[in-house]
Amino acid sequence: MKDLKHLIYFENLLQEAKNELVDRAIKDGKLAVAYTCYHIPEVLLNVGNCFSVRLRAPRTGSMDIATYYMSSYLCGYSKALLERGIEGGYNFLSAFIGSESCSEMNRTYEHFEVLNLVANDKFFVSISDIPFKIEPHTIKHYANQMQTKVLDRLRDVYGVDISEQSLRKAVEEHNEVCRLITEIGEYRKEENPRITGYEFHVLNLVTYCCPKYLILDKLRETARELKTREPDEKKNYRAKVVVVGSEMDDPDFTKLIEESGALVVADRYCFGSLPGREEIKLNDEHNVLEQIVLHYMKTCQCPRYMNQDKVRGRKEYVKKLVNDYHADGVIYEQLKFCEYWGYERALASHIMTNEYGIPSVTVDRQYTANASGQLRTRVQAFVESLEIKKIQKEKGINL
Repeated sequence: MKDLKHLIYFENLLQEAKNELVDRAIKDGKLAVAYTCYHIPEVLLNVGNCFSVRLRAPRTGSMDIATYYMSSYLCGYSKALLERGIEGGYNFLSAFIGSESCSEMNRTYEHFEVLNLVANDKFFVSISDIPFKIEPHTIKHYANQMQTKVLDRLRDVYGVDISEQSLRKAVEEHNEVCRLITEIGEYRKEENPRITGYEFHVLNLVTYCCPKYLILDKLRETARELKTREPDEKKNYRAKVVVVGSEMDDPDFTKLIEESGALVVADRYCFGSLPGREEIKLNDEHNVLEQIVLHYMKTCQCPRYMNQDKVRGRKEYVKKLVNDYHADGVIYEQLKFCEYWGYERALASHIMTNEYGIPSVTVDRQYTANASGQLRTRVQAFVESLEIKKIQKEKGINL
């Protein structure tokens, strides 16, 4: 296929947490507000003169110092952020907003504060309590946490406009990004998709890591470009897969999977678009903040939610993605030592394969793709098994 015009530009933006657009926004007088979790509504960090940065540590190498402060048995994501923070890589931040949903990441928040890792006198870390169930009282609690721990802190420390009008404006900008990413993602449902999983991963990740107002023009242009893009006549993949699991902010993982013969057609993982890039529908009747938090509670697919409706719903959601995107199987990936997905992936993969009849495989991975030979082998073997199943099905062999 013809190369996307802005792909290299987008790839370069992902090489640093403080990329050129982040730098430009700060020079424009904007405040960079970091977060790490879907439980912190991204749109709330884009009010007034703020812009959200979903925190990453690109090109992470050794994590020895972070391991000293934390433990060998915490996930690589939490340690990579601490390591980069100790190196001084996040001095551009104005605030770091966290949720107590993950005990491992809580250690990272704690060290950012205790070790005073950001050279900004006004910098603050704020951690919110997030409920486990969707009930009228939990919605109010969630909204109150976002008001007092996020919005009020931004107003009190930096004078940020947190009015209802400001919230609605942030939602409008968020929704335009969501519409563009959703439009682009629809092409992945084609028999021979005109966009690869790697390309989509890069485009979507940029929307999390860069000021939205500075990428909208190139996203619009890319969406127009894809309308007339022709896929290669000969398919360059052997099977289609849905990738499901924990935090994955390195597009090289998607590239590795696709180099192993599996085209990634749907991304149900943290930092993915499913969920993450759904429009937030607001009405004029109910409290705006409560509508926003309810949207995130309803769309969240995190295994932190343990009530039976959510547990069953996560399996049904993945099954629906397989059908909608015409996938041949599912790859459940878990960031090593991720406490929630460690439990989720084993049971979910079993149910997907044995109850839903959808082939699946589970993989354990590091934070970066630089030590992923085992993952490549697992994916290659899985692709071969999918091909064998397809041949057997065509011959009418009962599996």
